[in-house]
Amino acid sequence: MSETREILKKIRRLELRTRRLVNDALAGQYHSIFKGRGMNFEDVRAYQPGDEVRFIDRNVTARTGELHVKNFTEERELTVVLLIDVSASGGFGSVTLSKRELAAEVASLLAFSAIGNNDKVGLVLFSEGIELFLPPKKGRSHVLRIIREVLFHEPRGRRTDLAAALDFLNKVVTRRAVVFLLSDFQAPPFERPLAVTARRHDLVAVPVVDPLEEALPDVGRVTLEDAETGEQYEVNTSDAQTQSAFRHAVAKRRDALAALLRRFGVDAIALRTTEDYLPPLRAFFKTRERRLARR
Repeated sequence: MSETREILKKIRRLELRTRRLVNDALAGQYHSIFKGRGMNFEDVRAYQPGDEVRFIDRNVTARTGELHVKNFTEERELTVVLLIDVSASGGFGSVTLSKRELAAEVASLLAFSAIGNNDKVGLVLFSEGIELFLPPKKGRSHVLRIIREVLFHEPRGRRTDLAAALDFLNKVVTRRAVVFLLSDFQAPPFERPLAVTARRHDLVAVPVVDPLEEALPDVGRVTLEDAETGEQYEVNTSDAQTQSAFRHAVAKRRDALAALLRRFGVDAIALRTTEDYLPPLRAFFKTRERRLARR
């Protein structure tokens, strides 16, 4: 019983924090950068100077003898899908938050932004297979379940298979959606399904990293264990060559991911467990706003 109370308190704290951030920091921006699926016909009205000729309703114009145009409203309702990596490497965090806890906060923020805009939100949790799928729905109770699952789901798998997760998404979400992919992207190649997903959906990659994954601390000889495979390696972290090789490998993987995302036109929001996630989110929203304004 006490464990259940603690879980509920944690979910409630996260709800209050992210709701406040949605209202104070991201108000209006979510609505402005994600577009609905198209335009809905609403009614016919008399022509006014400046109306586009292509919207003239020829039937009503012929019947009344006066120019009339079709009036459309934007179809605002979106489907948002949170595609979240829950493999074993997500449990790593060198300071306060693990990568998975950071992903949960950001997912909560995005989910409350979506329902505040009357959009549907769905969830896919994955590791080396699909762990959980919650079909897109509206409402606070649905978002609270999403938060609970992201925070407390016990994964069956330890490794990461991004290709399988993207393939699954493309099968179950058939209409265009805004997809946030939160992962550390430590996975085998996933180029083909990424290309398909980027074509079908508005895909936003959210790489989540911890600083200790990018630079080895100088602490002498240590035994490192791969969280996903269980393999152990003895490393001399004080060795300059080892330090250089590690930094080079990290930079190479980071640059390869960035190039892959650019190739398929996928936006990215890079997050770090030791830094406030609001500035990168705001920067992403502003960049999108400017890009849309130029169109």
